[in-house]
Amino acid sequence: MKVEAGHSPTSPVSIHDLTVAYNRKPVLWDVDLDIPEGKLIAIVGPNGAGKSTLIKAVMDLVPKASGKVMIYGNTFKKQRKLVSYVPQRESVDWDFPIDALGVVTMGRYSRIGWCKPVRKIDYKRAMDALERVGMSDYARRQISQLSGGQQQRVFLARALAQDSTIYFMDEPFASVDAATEKAIVKVLSDLRSSGKTVVVVHHDLQTVREYFSHVILLNMRVVAHGRVEDIFTEENLKKTYGGRLTLLSEAVERMARH
Repeated sequence: MKVEAGHSPTSPVSIHDLTVAYNRKPVLWDVDLDIPEGKLIAIVGPNGAGKSTLIKAVMDLVPKASGKVMIYGNTFKKQRKLVSYVPQRESVDWDFPIDALGVVTMGRYSRIGWCKPVRKIDYKRAMDALERVGMSDYARRQISQLSGGQQQRVFLARALAQDSTIYFMDEPFASVDAATEKAIVKVLSDLRSSGKTVVVVHHDLQTVREYFSHVILLNMRVVAHGRVEDIFTEENLKKTYGGRLTLLSEAVERMARH
């Protein structure tokens, strides 16, 4: 397969001149980058910057106006089994009548095959995933009866049960309790240690340096991307947030002291 200049065929995610528009209004413009393998990567930017749209476009969940995305040198359609996705909690119908184990077991369907019986190994992998996020005691609890943080852990467990190579997570830390945040951080660290590539839409500037190794600064266009220590600077944040950075001055000052 032909590889364009500046892009690696071995990159987990290679994005080529991607533009996405809603009602003819661009929300992402000429995004062009390779995502490094085996890293924890934060996508950071202001509201409306296109952060969630970027990961949805990678997974063909929203149409592209132009450009293409390659997963290890091939299309997402052909590499779908390599990718897991944790959506924003607000986008999920939590009233659906299913328990936590059922939700996590759904993450095994790409390996089971649709309309085929769930195997013992799949239930075991699902329970193992619930154990990893501290939710095994809630396996038979209806998801509507779980707290917000518990629901988030269940969806994280579903992604883990898929045993993928690449993980996309859309604001997994949003509105969760401290215990859930700690559990998520542990899972992210374990995934990185096992060589997985994890891309997270993240909104808390104060924890970027602590949680992530790489960062993509995005405001419709890619402002900068690379290692956190090189890219996550006050100058680049001002370019990313513009006048809105004044609302985040305290966070910037704290980062400058570290």
